[in-house]
Amino acid sequence: MEIRDATPEDWPRIYPFFAAIVDAGGTYAYPTDHTVESARPWWMSEPPGLTVVAESEGQLLGSAKMGPNRPGRGAHIATASFMVDPAHQGRGVGKALGSYAVEWARSAGYVGMQFNAVVETNVVAVRLWQQLGFTIMTTIPEAYDHRVNGLVGLHVMYQKF
Repeated sequence: MEIRDATPEDWPRIYPFFAAIVDAGGTYAYPTDHTVESARPWWMSEPPGLTVVAESEGQLLGSAKMGPNRPGRGAHIATASFMVDPAHQGRGVGKALGSYAVEWARSAGYVGMQFNAVVETNVVAVRLWQQLGFTIMTTIPEAYDHRVNGLVGLHVMYQKF
């Protein structure tokens, strides 16, 4: 598996799994009335952010975006988001993307990384982020309207570098 910078030509290949994950309603609070055009700026980051793809034998397995958590006085803390194509889950793609994002942020001089909204019922992601050194700082109760489970909490997770 290779992780590389995403190009504009990758977006049409990312969008199908982006749409499937968003529409499933279990992990992301993006609007569900998205189109390939309207969703592009939500995922394809501009500098100082970065979007990457995980690819194997010409097939996209997943993608991540990363950059400053907030502008200005909050720009010393990084954030990131991750999506693994459901057809390729369970192959270590999320861990590889997560490790890549942490190392990218460290090497870019960020002092830590914060995830603002990890759905508490997404136990696979929560466990992975904890394995990569993140701590649940707090949980905002009923902050996410999960398609299956109704109102569930969102974890704020953090790792200091």
